[in-house]
Amino acid sequence: MSRLLSPYRLADLTLKNRVVMPPMCMYKADIDACVNDFHLAHYAARAIGGVGLIVVEATAVEPRGRISMRDLGLWDDAHIAGHAALVKQCHAYGAKAAVQLAHAGRKSTCTVSIPVAPSALPFSSDAPFQRPHALSLEEIAEIKVRFVHAALRAEKAGYDIVELHAAHGYLLFEFLSLLTNTRTDVYGGSFEKRCALVCEISQDILQATRLPLVVRLSADEWIENGWTIADSEALALKLKSVGVSMIHVSAGGNHESQPLMPPLKPLYQAAYAKEIRTKASIPTIAVGLITRVEEGEMLLEEEFCDLVAYGRELLRNPNFLFYAAKAQGKTSLIEPSYLRAF
Repeated sequence: MSRLLSPYRLADLTLKNRVVMPPMCMYKADIDACVNDFHLAHYAARAIGGVGLIVVEATAVEPRGRISMRDLGLWDDAHIAGHAALVKQCHAYGAKAAVQLAHAGRKSTCTVSIPVAPSALPFSSDAPFQRPHALSLEEIAEIKVRFVHAALRAEKAGYDIVELHAAHGYLLFEFLSLLTNTRTDVYGGSFEKRCALVCEISQDILQATRLPLVVRLSADEWIENGWTIADSEALALKLKSVGVSMIHVSAGGNHESQPLMPPLKPLYQAAYAKEIRTKASIPTIAVGLITRVEEGEMLLEEEFCDLVAYGRELLRNPNFLFYAAKAQGKTSLIEPSYLRAF
């Protein structure tokens, strides 16, 4: 029996299978940051292809929080209609839809604003990166509100899940790391203080909406004296205590140079998902160069994770899941219009 093709219960949702399309920036939005025809076609294709959960790419909670000038946004009510159309497309073909709410922090390359960060430490001395402005406590409070308002817009648009982006060196992860957070106030210094912003935003979103919350973490910073898997396990326990449903486990991204980065090979990040799942007793999504049906089945069978994210593979092959269905003799899961190709 296929674990990958079996349903999964997340909070009050039932996913039809355990295949996830993780958030991958497409850089196709115009200056208005609205969903357009490309996004509708792109995500609908993966829904038609049978993916159980589609996580829409990093979507900024304010204009200066965009990674680039081509990112999607949910900082304005004008963005809701486009996201609602996208969700409707996903639902029409049986997929559940999540949106990743994000703030780029010091890694923003937007040309119309100065990036912000916990401390005034640039990601790189090279263009297009700029030295960020260190946020005041008042500005941090405003950003917390922006995350909550974006989550409320996501709920109005019909999303099933919100994912909070606290990975890859963007703003929320910058607060977590001692190497990018040199503050001495309530958001800096001790482990508890550095984790406070992620936990507070998570709690605020859960109190303001009825949506399950997933948090994406970089499990390891891949640099000496940086954030570690042990830190991630401890944070996952905190997030579980405030009601977070699942941890989406990635790694790295906070520094130009990552000397402790492991070799890039299939499943190179999967062990992190298993460690967090085991130590924090919280469901996880595994991601990272997972390309084969057999890899996903193994990860589920050996309890590395609860859901499996196929990123680049779903870019290459929107109908990846149909091949899995054929291999398992479950041709009823293949879109009937495409069945003649299998």
